[in-house]
Amino acid sequence: MIESMYQVLRPSISSWVPLRGCQYHVRQWGTPATGTTPLVLAHGWMDVAASYQFMVDALSEAFVQKRSIIAFDWRGYGLTESPATDSYWFPDYLADLDALLDTLYPGQTIDLVGHSMGGNVVMMYAGARPERIRRLVNLEGFGMPDTRPAQAPTRMAQWLDELKATRQGENDLKTYASADGVAARLMKTNQRLSQDKADWLAQHWAKPDAQGQWRILGDAAHKVINPYLYRVEETLATYARIHCPVLAVEATDDSLGVWWKGKYTLDQYHERLKSVPHVQIARIDNAGHMLQHDQPEQLARLLEDFLQA
Repeated sequence: MIESMYQVLRPSISSWVPLRGCQYHVRQWGTPATGTTPLVLAHGWMDVAASYQFMVDALSEAFVQKRSIIAFDWRGYGLTESPATDSYWFPDYLADLDALLDTLYPGQTIDLVGHSMGGNVVMMYAGARPERIRRLVNLEGFGMPDTRPAQAPTRMAQWLDELKATRQGENDLKTYASADGVAARLMKTNQRLSQDKADWLAQHWAKPDAQGQWRILGDAAHKVINPYLYRVEETLATYARIHCPVLAVEATDDSLGVWWKGKYTLDQYHERLKSVPHVQIARIDNAGHMLQHDQPEQLARLLEDFLQA
């Protein structure tokens, strides 16, 4: 495995920042320079900050030399602490991001990128704190299907059932005998992922425990459903308050079609984006949901063109 592992071009520097009761792990690339706009990268569900390494390596040297670039592990992921909780609340991600920016970049506007769950977070944050964001990139952060009030009782009951299952250990994440097993799991999920990248990601996506079993660096409590319904009207009202230019990037593979099987479609997502005052849509060819793994060069060019426009 080691011989074939992906060779990093731009190593990151790790640091830890105390935020809202958690020690947050932050990776930094690039060169901070006075008068430049930092670039902040937010990862998705069951992922880690290191997921952006391939894209960072694909950025031009001129771009990287002009700014600080950071990616962080959300609470309960990667090297960030897991709080004492049996489920996670979406508003906590916004509050953590707000605290992180206040700590690292007080009073400064930033460029913000989010993938999947992270894309949903940054869209909502940009509506809540429009003055903090200069430009925003949403990588397949589609939101969720709309819900009806009548679904509330069964949703709450499902949440209670899943909490009970978690207490009984039924939601524990699978372990692997080696990093090779983790890499194979990553390649099974994303058939475009090359062996060298999977081997490298496995080292950051999981770690061996005291028994030598490789455990995913994600709290099993993340699997517990949110007890409250997704209300699209609230989302659209938040989108309408985003002042900055937004680039919505999607892969040519239709992830929504696979996930929701007609319950929520790409056309419906595009209709929601009409609530964003200044938005453009771009596509990454020959890519699936993990487009930062599949086509990091295409994504890097899109980001540079948009952020430097």
